[in-house]
Amino acid sequence: MSATTLLFGLDLVAITVLVFGLYAPRHRRRDLLVAYLVVNIGVMAVAHALASTSASVGLGLGLFGVLSIIRLRSSELDQHEVAYYFAALSLGLLGGIAVTPQWLSAALMAAIVGVIFVADHPSLFGNYRRQNMVLDRAFTNEALLAAHLESLLEAKVHRVQVRKVDLVHDTTSLEVRFQVPATPISHEAIDDGDLIGTGR
Repeated sequence: MSATTLLFGLDLVAITVLVFGLYAPRHRRRDLLVAYLVVNIGVMAVAHALASTSASVGLGLGLFGVLSIIRLRSSELDQHEVAYYFAALSLGLLGGIAVTPQWLSAALMAAIVGVIFVADHPSLFGNYRRQNMVLDRAFTNEALLAAHLESLLEAKVHRVQVRKVDLVHDTTSLEVRFQVPATPISHEAIDDGDLIGTGR
């Protein structure tokens, strides 16, 4: 088995584990499954082609950087989705460029998948939440606001960032980070959301 074939095989195994073993069961967003797979295979193919010719690898990597920025700006992605996106990109680069010694590519791929497995595991801060909220009451006192949110959410509030206090319409727009009581962890991550709260 040639080194190129081995790299391609390692990349296919790594991206399969990343997409179908980690991302799909945890987040279940079908459109990104396609994006991760295509980005990975495309980057691997072009990186291999550039490495096999006299073309500048730096030019190729710069091109991928520009394309990744365009892709990330084309739709709203959560931070964990951005992490998976760059993991797929990195795996593709490692699969397309020969590294000496040969075992280093496999080790780096395993490290990337391992970091994603641990950092995005549902049991890691699984009861922490972030919500965007609009309260039908204008709060100008942060202590009163935090106490009200804890009563409303029935959770421990860790951070409140007030975005707008409207004294005319008697509303408060904010982002709150809080910790809910320990409950069985779901495999589906709960991240951002919008909530209309009652202030009275």
